[in-house]
Amino acid sequence: MTTLPTLSGMKPSTEKPLHLVGFQVGSEEYCFEILKVREIIRMTPVTPVPGAPGHLEGIINLRGRIVPVIDFRKRFRITGECAVDEADKVIVVTTTGNRTVGFIVDSLSQVMKLPAKDLSPAPAGASGCDGEAIRGVGNVGDRLVIVLDLEKMFSDDELTALTGVS
Repeated sequence: MTTLPTLSGMKPSTEKPLHLVGFQVGSEEYCFEILKVREIIRMTPVTPVPGAPGHLEGIINLRGRIVPVIDFRKRFRITGECAVDEADKVIVVTTTGNRTVGFIVDSLSQVMKLPAKDLSPAPAGASGCDGEAIRGVGNVGDRLVIVLDLEKMFSDDELTALTGVS
């Protein structure tokens, strides 16, 4: 069977769409792959850890499991209001090696499917460890979302140190 070209002369994409969980931090929208998200909880009291990196807000007890909680704004040096309040959410994710980490975000936006063809590469100015965490920028309706690669958000040493707290 022959695949017919599309109107633009290109073959249709056979890549599976990305399934994402969107969230707001400040005025920007970000996404994680839905398969990495373990659960989403309301903001809960966080126990500070002395000597921890500045972006580590502290730890929480999540049904008997100690989970490090990272302030997303501080981790990515997002300027603006940084105060954590009870309206915030914690997205609990699982990384390589079954390590669990929570991210404090302002709010959730939606669960979405993003066709692979609608994902553009990360901007040229996004370099370094933080820039490598940006998988790309997606067009969702009339807005842009930043798609993050959870596995590249932390070095192995940093992730071990964070989860070693637990």
